[in-house]
Amino acid sequence: MSGDGDLGDLEAWLGALLTQIDGAAQRKLAREIGQSLRRTQARRITAQLNPDGSAFEARKPQQRTKARQRPGRIRRDMFAKLRTTRHLKLQVTEDGVSIGFLDRTARIARVHQDGLRDEVQPGGPTVKYPERQLLGFTSEEIESIKDMLLAHITSGR
Repeated sequence: MSGDGDLGDLEAWLGALLTQIDGAAQRKLAREIGQSLRRTQARRITAQLNPDGSAFEARKPQQRTKARQRPGRIRRDMFAKLRTTRHLKLQVTEDGVSIGFLDRTARIARVHQDGLRDEVQPGGPTVKYPERQLLGFTSEEIESIKDMLLAHITSGR
């Protein structure tokens, strides 16, 4: 996304159209939009891309234990568990929809989202993590939201 102004424009545009929809239909539409966004966010995290399309900064090389050196070694993609529906939560309220992380997962995600310092493991060394934007709007997602809203209004659901 090119900037925060685009999101503000989207909110103003959506607000005007949402006044034409009753409460139950708004919640249904918000849930559909939220589920679509959660899927696209998870796909983008899987592809390890920031919302602007740039790649996440790679992990630093790690010391290999014997278990990690053997064929079939233990190695996970970054954020393999964070992108699951168990951790990437969808909440629909009267005011709208939100997608994010809760509890300990939220702290881990915030460290990476903002590029903060944190312990590698409890009681371990503190490291500054590179900024990896896990959540954010892409221009395709904004267009998808507009399309879903227009489809909902024109179908008269």
